Amino acid sequence: MPKLTHVQLKVPYLILIGDMGDATYAKTGFGIVQWRPDLVAGQLRFPGSEIDMGVPDMTVQEAVEAGVKSLIIGVAPIGGVVPDSWWTIIEDAARAGLDIVCGLHFKLAEFPAVVAAAKSSGARLIDVRNPPVNLPVGTGIKRSGKRVLMVGTDCAIGKKYSALALNEAMRNTGMSSTFRATGQTGIMLAGEGIPIDAVVADFISGAAELISPDNDDDHWDVIEGQGSLFHPGYSGVSLGLLHGSQPDAFVLCHDATRTAISGWEHYPLPSVQECIDQHVLAGSRTNPDIRCVGISVNTSQLPADERSDYLAGLSEETGLPCVDPLIDGCGAIVEHIKQLYPKR
Repeated sequence: MPKLTHVQLKVPYLILIGDMGDATYAKTGFGIVQWRPDLVAGQLRFPGSEIDMGVPDMTVQEAVEAGVKSLIIGVAPIGGVVPDSWWTIIEDAARAGLDIVCGLHFKLAEFPAVVAAAKSSGARLIDVRNPPVNLPVGTGIKRSGKRVLMVGTDCAIGKKYSALALNEAMRNTGMSSTFRATGQTGIMLAGEGIPIDAVVADFISGAAELISPDNDDDHWDVIEGQGSLFHPGYSGVSLGLLHGSQPDAFVLCHDATRTAISGWEHYPLPSVQECIDQHVLAGSRTNPDIRCVGISVNTSQLPADERSDYLAGLSEETGLPCVDPLIDGCGAIVEHIKQLYPKR
């Protein structure tokens, strides 16, 4: 049986965000800073960068002097590549002895100068987006235990944050739960998982089954979502993950101010209700009892005095608890789950 992808990173980290201009594509860096700030020493930004993760700015040399052990490429741009201008800095970091950690679609071994720099210092080159070999095709066979999957109206909309916040809230109330990572940042945080979007399409559902195996009846796997069923580029990975996860429940993740698919502005976002209905329809193929248990909303771009009314209105419209997980936590969704699935 194939094993999950495991990573063991040396700390503390320096997170490279370079001259990335859109915070949406720096989600790896922001996710690590949000959930493991104790492991982050600083950020490496180029002149003119408009993104600030709220940690100290450092050069490679300053990071070495501060005891940093790993440089994490903290971006996930469209297409999964970084600009050519970044590689000199990455080589410098490897030559200085920092492990280079990459979660993008290329492999660090493809860059001879980086390989040579790492070899000269003994630094490691760590590719996180490296799925196991010999993954099975999905069986669709029901597994014991319970599962809740994060889904979204779009990509980069809070699925990882919501999963981590929900898992934390569940555990704080004494529930048995495990965060299951399906993306590069989640794997960096959890130490294991499978990068679902790097899996050959035929084996996505099988990989999802492997991520969330049989468990105790009252145990919940909180599964990080990927992509969106409504995304013209990334819907395939979302459907495979939905079918293989066989979730009993899902949490819909949404951005209160986003009106179109990010980077595909000619595609309007679906309505919240349409998104719920389509996930129930598609998910019922492998779990006829699937249901939506809450809505996780990024309200960061809403005026503060509109936030409460927006969430209350959405809750009234859908009949579901609606929260911003970074402001409200996920306690309301946890209580709703407890009502729907009482402990045996």
